[in-house]
Amino acid sequence: MARSASSAIEDYLKVIYSHTEWQETPITGSQLAARLGLVPSTVTEMIKKLANQGLVRHAPYGAITLTDAGLAEALRMVRRHRLVETWLVEGFGYAWDEVHDEAEVLEHALSDRLLAAIDAQLGHPTRDPHGDPIPDAEGVVRRPDAVLASELEPDVRGRVARISDRDPEVLRRLGDQGIGLDTVLAVGELPEGAGEAVWLVPMG
Repeated sequence: MARSASSAIEDYLKVIYSHTEWQETPITGSQLAARLGLVPSTVTEMIKKLANQGLVRHAPYGAITLTDAGLAEALRMVRRHRLVETWLVEGFGYAWDEVHDEAEVLEHALSDRLLAAIDAQLGHPTRDPHGDPIPDAEGVVRRPDAVLASELEPDVRGRVARISDRDPEVLRRLGDQGIGLDTVLAVGELPEGAGEAVWLVPMG
């Protein structure tokens, strides 16, 4: 099913935001194309459209950043996506490696009224099943002071605060070993390759 123009815009803004949520380097056009699975020329045309609408800033061949208006819209969509993921896990028993693609579809279809009802039913959660913060209704984000595990020494112990959902296989391997949010462990106890997907809040 083809996406509507508005859904495509929302997806672009959401990806631009998520790229810099846990690190500071802005996304480039080629990175955005790779994330969205599109050819660079298509992305270039959309970025021009977003810039004309005042949603992004983009110098030719340079990085892409959100304007204040673009950030507000991105946070609105991030809130929808993460609430839906949480709803699927807690309400329907989905595994944490199964929810992303479902949420990509549902986030565009839910009315604001239904989304508010889901939020209330869930008890106004502040993070999704992967530990990513859920913006509140005013767009306020409270992100934990966490560090990517691969940047820490193997003997550093910490509490798992976030696990990237980019690779479902990593999520499955961590789940098989009983590692999830709030698990306390040393960096060296993570399975091979997971250090690039797990964020820890160091302890002591």
